Amino acid sequence: MKSFPPVDEQLAYISKGAAEIIHTGELRARLEKSLASGVPLRVKAGFDPTAPDLHLGHTVLLRKLKHFQDLGHTVIFLIGDFTGMIGDPTGRSVTRPPLSREDILRNAETYKAQVFKILNAEKTEVRFNNEWFAKFTAEDFIRLTAKYTVSQMLEREDFHKRFQQEKPIALHELLYPLAQGYDSVALKADVELGGTDQKFNLLVGRELQRAYGEPSQIVLTTPILEGLDGVQKMSKSLGNAIGIHEPPVEMFGKVMSISDAMMWRYYELLTDISLAEIAEMQKQCAAGEKHPMDMKKALARSLVTDFHSTDAGAHAEEDWVMQHQKGQTPDSVESVDIPRAEVVRSQPGDDLAVHMDKLVSRAGLAASRSEAARKINEGAVKIDGQPVSTLMKIITSATFVLQMGRKMKKINLV
Repeated sequence: MKSFPPVDEQLAYISKGAAEIIHTGELRARLEKSLASGVPLRVKAGFDPTAPDLHLGHTVLLRKLKHFQDLGHTVIFLIGDFTGMIGDPTGRSVTRPPLSREDILRNAETYKAQVFKILNAEKTEVRFNNEWFAKFTAEDFIRLTAKYTVSQMLEREDFHKRFQQEKPIALHELLYPLAQGYDSVALKADVELGGTDQKFNLLVGRELQRAYGEPSQIVLTTPILEGLDGVQKMSKSLGNAIGIHEPPVEMFGKVMSISDAMMWRYYELLTDISLAEIAEMQKQCAAGEKHPMDMKKALARSLVTDFHSTDAGAHAEEDWVMQHQKGQTPDSVESVDIPRAEVVRSQPGDDLAVHMDKLVSRAGLAASRSEAARKINEGAVKIDGQPVSTLMKIITSATFVLQMGRKMKKINLV
């Protein structure tokens, strides 16, 4: 028989960083029953492996799963290898192209490797929803679709907009919320977690459990984390994301680039520090007792530590301080040898006339010459700390530090 903390203590920990709980009274009742019986709640969150890498925005939900795990409840990390082939229509104005099963399984393997940087692997139940959907017959799907109406489905904002705008809604997209909802039936979930954009799908799970004669799950939504711009949601496609597999120095630097105001939101959603402690830190900064930059360094170090190691966090901070506060080149900067003939225009004398767009691209700081040229025009490229403003630059040394944004490399022209 398991023992759990007092219910009020559990609710306070679970509520930290939650956007909405449907319904808190039901969650309290489940927790009280769990405490009395010693039987843990079954807490589920599903992830469709539609891309190989996770970013910090994804970890908001994972961290909330961890909170339930810390309290002694059973956490189910559900990989949507079946639903991923349908494609979640959430937030989409057009039909999402379906992925192949090979892509789904390949991405699923990387997900398993990444999530255990937050969750305890030994205490996490990893499931795939193809486990039950592979056994579904045509009759089973007919019975499932009979549980929900087209009018109910069109209440969903995404579908309603597309319907009003006379944009296509593929029939398989209507299956997605039903499939996700049935996952909760199959897993007998007590609680399901998801981002605020998933609320419709999570509520379908409540309805389907009731239709199949099970108690309805509690729904807990987490906020959508803003990216480095502080405005749009974190997304790799928007270029404002921090990937959890990024090198420590790069991750540290990106965290340091967020605004002071956004820092507190990151503290709330990406750490286990209590709201009371965060409020006290804000108070100390407002009173001038602590400097916001020191608080941001502590946040960056903590996040690098979470996804790499304690040593990596400390070294990343040292490198950042050397580069940005002392104007020195960190020891960890990668050294790259580049043949002169690839980037230097023939020039008499000792000076070198360098095609900067070629150099930046060849050094791996930009994906193409056009991107490099754009960054140069934006003033984002530096040599030995000095901004570069032209595509052709005369330099006097064959060894120098090339920097674009937060990325830096030591270049040797050979």
